[in-house]
Order: sequence, then structure tokens, then C-alpha cells
Amino acid sequence: MSDARKRRTGDLITFDVPAGYDAEERLDKYLAARVDTSRTKVQESIAAGAVTVNGESSEDGLKKSRPVEGGDEIRCRLLKPPPVGARPEPIPLDVAYEDEHLLVVCKPAGMVVHPGYGHRTGTLVNALLHYVGARPIQISAPSDELDAGTLGLSTVGAVPRQEGNPAVRPGIVHRLDKGTTGLLVVAKTNAAHRDLARQFEERATRRRYEALLWGAPEPAEGVFEGAIGRDPRDRKRMAVVPEEKGKAARTHYRVEERLAHTARAECKLETGRTHQIRVHAAEAGHPLLGDDKYGGARIRSGTNGRKRRAFFERLFDELGRPALHAASLGFRHPATGEEMDFTAEMPDDLRRTWAELRRVEGA
Repeated sequence: MSDARKRRTGDLITFDVPAGYDAEERLDKYLAARVDTSRTKVQESIAAGAVTVNGESSEDGLKKSRPVEGGDEIRCRLLKPPPVGARPEPIPLDVAYEDEHLLVVCKPAGMVVHPGYGHRTGTLVNALLHYVGARPIQISAPSDELDAGTLGLSTVGAVPRQEGNPAVRPGIVHRLDKGTTGLLVVAKTNAAHRDLARQFEERATRRRYEALLWGAPEPAEGVFEGAIGRDPRDRKRMAVVPEEKGKAARTHYRVEERLAHTARAECKLETGRTHQIRVHAAEAGHPLLGDDKYGGARIRSGTNGRKRRAFFERLFDELGRPALHAASLGFRHPATGEEMDFTAEMPDDLRRTWAELRRVEGA
């Protein structure tokens, strides 16, 4: 990369392109190859006016596709990602149990468990930090350490391993999907976190979910089984994959109530893989109602007439999520050894959905 003279003053980088340069490389590609960042970040910087060529920026019509020419002077200030961390936010929490070692909370629909790409605020972690009276967290590097005693939440695995990763997870032992309601246990101390994590790893916890499905599995009680890994056709989805390409997964199910084309079922996790119940149910041909990612937000059983389509479109618009609820959670208390079990009633949105199905579709 000796085709330009590079100068740096603070966060300003200047490239003096030699007069004989004739490669006609795109501006975004040219900079990405010469600055330690991604092409996407370069494109964002160009669009934000943080890159100039001969004094002209995006405000003057500068495009990311502009060919770099000999004699150009390129100046850039690459946009920095937001600082990694989490701030306390006064978000209401439904606390089912609390002592000096742990919390059990009931997560509402639409709440992400911890900060991540695209979800840096409004998460369960933000609510927990406010609830325990913690100060804001700011992470400078993966080597940073947090003090659980000062924070009020466990710090095991709380600091992301990769620099720039926004997934700050104090207290988080296990997760629920954004759209899933129900019970989660949160660790306050590192000792409690390690003990609870061991119970999850050894499959010693008790987790029961309530789900609304398309159709009804046969037999009425059984096991969904199949390794789960990234869908090779869509990396944002999970799928049942060959054993060597995923992690073993088992879901015990039982049909509690059956209507003409839908069913209410109980699911118990033997393992806890990402999207496990959603993936297993879809693989069996019975996706969760309203689950757009896995095919449950369209009619999968019965007629597809205009009136019925309109009914389900309205039903799923009002529901706005996969019909899944973490209804009970059991574990051994990490300090006392007592077996503890908690339950959370089916939330109103799922109750309304099932009542509407009973009224319109019946048995």
C-alpha cells in the first residue's frame, strides 16, 4: 500500500494520492484497504461527511463510489462505535423473588435480555442496573473487570470477549428471546452465578413453557429431538442440522388443548439451545402461532379464504410475537440448597389469542 503518503494528526488521517495513480479504485474500497476498519464503517463515515476529497464531502455530492484519482487529497475521520456499556434505566420490573444471592423476574414481551447490536438500551440489563442501584457500566477493553459487590449483580461473563461487542451481561445466567415472556433467574453474586450456570449445564433445572401451535403434534405427548445450529441458508435463523454441525437438543411436549387447526401445548426443555422450541416445533410442521421467523405468521392449516386470512392477519398483528411463554422455572438455591419452583400465569395477549381462536375456530 505504498501508492499514497499517509499522514495522521489525532483522529484525522490524510492520504496524498501520487500523481501517477491510475487504478481508479472506488473511494470506499480504497480507504478500507488502507485504514484498520471495515468497508461498511468507511461508507458510514463518507455518508456522514467525515471524509473529504479535495475539500468536498457528502454534503457537496461526494459518493462512496467515486474513483480515486492521482493528485487527490483524501481526509477522513472514521466514525467511532458507541462506547460499550450499559446505563441504569427506570424500566419497571416484575420481580417474583429476591434475596441477597439472586432475583427471579418475569420478562415482558418485546424486551431484549441484554444490550447488543441494535439494542443498546431498553434491555433487562438496563432495568436490573436501575433496580439494584448500580452505576453506569463502561467497558474500555475485554480485559476490563467489574466488581460484583459494588455492582450488585454478578460479573461472570459480563464483559464481552471481543472489543467493540456491546453484549454487556451482568447477572445474566440464561436468556429468553425478545418476543418470549416469562421467568428468568438473575444472579447477584459470582458464586450464585457459577452454581446456577452449572445447574443449567448439567440439565438440573426445570423449565416449562406454554406454546400455541399450528396443528397438533402426533402423538399428543412426545419428544422433539434434533441437533440445532445456524441455518446454512440464513445465518440469522437456527435450524435442525446434522449432529456434527449443531448441538444436541431435546424438547418434551404435551398437547393440553386441541382446536380444529391449532393447539395449546406444554413444552419442557431438556436442553437449552437458541430458539429451541421454535425450531423444533417448526421442524415438526407445527410452528408457533405468530412466529414470522419460522413460518408461523401465515395460515398453515385449514382453508385460506379471504375472511380467514383477514382474521389471522388481525390476530397476529395484535399478538406481534411468537406465542411462547416461560411459565415455570425450578432450580436448587445456590446458597441454601433448597429446591425452588416459580410459576407465571399465561400473559393477557396469549390468553386473548387463544380465546379468539376458541370463539372463531372452535374444535
